[in-house]
Amino acid sequence: MKTLLLNPGPVTLTDRVRQSLLQPDLCHRESEFYDLQDEARARLLDVYRLDPKAWSAVLMTASGTGAVESMIASLVPLEGKLLVVQNGVYGERIASIAKQYGIAHEVVTHDWMQAPDLARIEASLDANGPFSHVAIVHHETTTGRLNDLRDIGALSRSRGARLLVDAVSSFGAEAIDFDGANIAAVAATANKCLHGVPGASFVVARRSAIDEAASRTYYLDLARLAKLQSQRGTPFTPSVHAYYALVEALREFEEDGGLEARHARYAALAEQVRGSLAARGIDSIIPAEQSSVVLRSYALPRGIDYQTLHDGLKARGFVIYAGQGDLSKQLFRVSTMGDMNAQDVERLADAFDFLTR
Repeated sequence: MKTLLLNPGPVTLTDRVRQSLLQPDLCHRESEFYDLQDEARARLLDVYRLDPKAWSAVLMTASGTGAVESMIASLVPLEGKLLVVQNGVYGERIASIAKQYGIAHEVVTHDWMQAPDLARIEASLDANGPFSHVAIVHHETTTGRLNDLRDIGALSRSRGARLLVDAVSSFGAEAIDFDGANIAAVAATANKCLHGVPGASFVVARRSAIDEAASRTYYLDLARLAKLQSQRGTPFTPSVHAYYALVEALREFEEDGGLEARHARYAALAEQVRGSLAARGIDSIIPAEQSSVVLRSYALPRGIDYQTLHDGLKARGFVIYAGQGDLSKQLFRVSTMGDMNAQDVERLADAFDFLTR
C-alpha cells in the first residue's frame, strides 16, 4: 500500500520527478551541470513572471531553513536593523537567526493563533526604528495561517524598510505580489509546493538587494552564490540530483498550468478535506479565508490524542502532522501538497472512520 504524505514537506513525488533522480551522474564543474542550474534559476523566476533584469534566483544545497538563514544573514546590512513579525514557530526561527548572527532586531510577538496586528507592527516601526527590513513568514505552517504581505509591506515602505519573506511553504501555490508588497527577497525550497525533493533551496532577491548584501556567513553567502551562478559557476558541491528533480518538477509545474493551476488544485483539495472532516465532527482551527490552501489545521477529535490518530491513519496509508509545542495537544495538520487527488481525499475521509468503529 502506498503511503501518502500529508505533512508539510517533503511531499509525495510524482513518478516523473522520482524518475528524474536516475539521470546520469554529473560533475558540478561541467557545462551540463551549469545548463541544469541555469534552467532551474530561469524557471524559478518564471513561476511569478519576474523580470530577470530586476530579480535573481539564487540556488543553494540546503533545507528551506538554510535559504531563510542565507536571506536574513546576507540581506540585512551590517548597519541595518530588522523587525521580525512573529506569530508561529517559523517567525521565532527568524528571530533566532538574527540573534545568532548578532543582527540588531526587534520582535513583534503574537499568540500563535493570531494574525499579525498592524497597529502593533506600526507602533514598533515608529518606536524602535529606523529599520532597514521587516521579516515575515508568509504561510505560517504552525497553524496554516496565511499572513497578509500587502498591508505589512505598505507599512514597511512608509518607514523606509523592505520585506524579507519566508515563503518556504507558499512559493508556487500562493499569490505573492513582489512589487506591490515591497519585497526585497523571498526564501523557499524545492520540496514543498514545487514538488521537488529535499536538498535544493533558493532565495529570489532583487538584484539591487544582492548588490548591497553583507558578508556574515561563509557557505550561505548570498552575494557570492549569486555572482558565481551568474557566471555559470558554483562555489561548492551542490546536490546535483536534487537539482535534477527541481528542474523536472518546474517543467511539470509549467505544463500543469503554473501558479494559478497549482493554487486552484490545492484549494479544491483543501476544501474537500475540510468538508469531509467537518462531516465527521472535526473542526477547522483557522477559518478557511484566513488559511493557506497548502495546509490547514484541525482540532483533535474529543477523547483522541494525536499519537492515536496518527498511528491509526498511518496504518491506513496516510501520514498527518502534529501541532507544534503545546498545540500538539489541541490540533493536527493536513497538507494537500504533492502527488494527490480527489480520490485520495475520499480514501483519507474513509480512513478517519476508524475512530467510530
